[in-house]
Amino acid sequence: MTSISSRRLRKELTEIQTEGCPTGITLLSADNFETWYFSIEILGESLYQGEVFKLMFRFDSSYPISAPAVQFVVNQESTAPVHPHVYSNGHICASILGTEWSPVLSVSAVCVTLQSMLASCKSKERPVDNDRYVRYAPDNPKKTRFHYDDDTV
Repeated sequence: MTSISSRRLRKELTEIQTEGCPTGITLLSADNFETWYFSIEILGESLYQGEVFKLMFRFDSSYPISAPAVQFVVNQESTAPVHPHVYSNGHICASILGTEWSPVLSVSAVCVTLQSMLASCKSKERPVDNDRYVRYAPDNPKKTRFHYDDDTV
C-alpha cells in the first residue's frame, strides 16, 4: 500500500470514527487498509425499506486515484439486493465505481450513493444478463468492463 493510499484511508477512517457514518450506514470493520465492511440500511419509503445489506470495499495501492472494488457481500448470512444494477454475486454495475470515479469521492460518499440507488429503485429485479455474468464473472468486480446505459431504475 502506498503512502498516499494509506494516508487517505487513515484520514477517511479517522473521520468515520470521530464524526460517525451517514444515517443508515455503519462501519462493521476496518482492521486494515485493504478491506473494509459496512452495513447499509435503506431508510424511508422504498422497495427496500428496513432491509440491511453488507458492503465490502477492497482498496489497492492506487486508491484514491482509482476506485475501490465495492460489492455486496453474499454468503450464508448476507444477500445482495435484488436490483437491476446488482448481480446475484454482489457485483454492482454503477458508473461511480468505474468511469465516473473521482479521487474526491470518499468511502462514505460511495455508501450514500448506493443507498440512494436502492432507495430510488422502482422494481426489484436482477440485471437481464445476471446468470451469464455470474457464471463467468471475475472475483474482483473492477476487472469487469460494465456498460453503463441506464441510470433511471
